[in-house]
Amino acid sequence: MTLYFQDRRGGSNATVVPITGLPGHLWSFFSFGTIFCADDPITEGLDKASPEIARGQGIFVTSALDGSNTHVLISIVFTNSTKYNGSTLEVQGASRQVDKVREVAVVAGTGKFRYARGYATFETVYFDRSISYSVIRCNVTVKHF
Repeated sequence: MTLYFQDRRGGSNATVVPITGLPGHLWSFFSFGTIFCADDPITEGLDKASPEIARGQGIFVTSALDGSNTHVLISIVFTNSTKYNGSTLEVQGASRQVDKVREVAVVAGTGKFRYARGYATFETVYFDRSISYSVIRCNVTVKHF
């Protein structure tokens, strides 16, 4: 399945915010030790006006000393989908920030995705630096019972 994370890192409607980091250092995605909390709307299509079908809720931790990797711990929580409403997919793994396409594991799920195993790829398909807004396409491949 293909999902679109609508990611806002600034302003009053931010959906990803830094929550802690190393004292005296800039808190950024490329600064070791910075932890971010996320609650991104996930839409059916690329456009932000596309119907919301889920939320991407969890944390990101810049886990490489050189800032090249972020450890991802995200729940895809289906909220507005007749077929999957209330189900979740649990995504976890090291994400190489500079790669065009980043791959992490799907390690579990609930509801319709009970016992899910698989992988998810993330690719930034739109980025507007002036308003800190990006759209990240997530392709999910899972086996479940």
